[in-house]
Amino acid sequence: MGTGKTSVGQLLARILHFRLVDTDVLIERRTGKKISAIFAEEGEVKFREHERAVVEELARYRRTVIAAGGGLVTHPANLASLKTHALVVCLWAAPEVIWRRVRHQAHRPLLNTPDSLATIRKLLAEREGFYRQADVLIGTDIRSVKEVALQVAHQFRAAQARPREKPHSEPSAGTGL
Repeated sequence: MGTGKTSVGQLLARILHFRLVDTDVLIERRTGKKISAIFAEEGEVKFREHERAVVEELARYRRTVIAAGGGLVTHPANLASLKTHALVVCLWAAPEVIWRRVRHQAHRPLLNTPDSLATIRKLLAEREGFYRQADVLIGTDIRSVKEVALQVAHQFRAAQARPREKPHSEPSAGTGL
């Protein structure tokens, strides 16, 4: 959250001539509820179940930029699944930068706390080990959306040029763990 996954994902999809799929948007469409409502009414565990179902479906997608929510990869099976068909990119930012970017956004259920900066720090610390398993990590603190999207596109094209154990035609590019 707050690292630029949506903005970068949109531009990256245009650069690569791929479609963009945001896992949160897909969940909202399927459930007919906003993410904040799912968290409030069903809890985080149920939300993570919705994420797992979406990840299973994404394995069939090609020529797609996948903007995944930050907690999606905290379930090892989700990350393993994405790595079979996508270049997994983690967009990273310092907690203070994330906080500045999201502090006025009411739709972030995990930040509905008295000290949202402390919550961001805690989430990043808990998730860092998962994020470091991405194929590529890119800091977004001081880079523009365009710079980040171009870097991801470069990394994606470089990955396509390398031989793979299981070749896939036109795999997906994932952003924003």
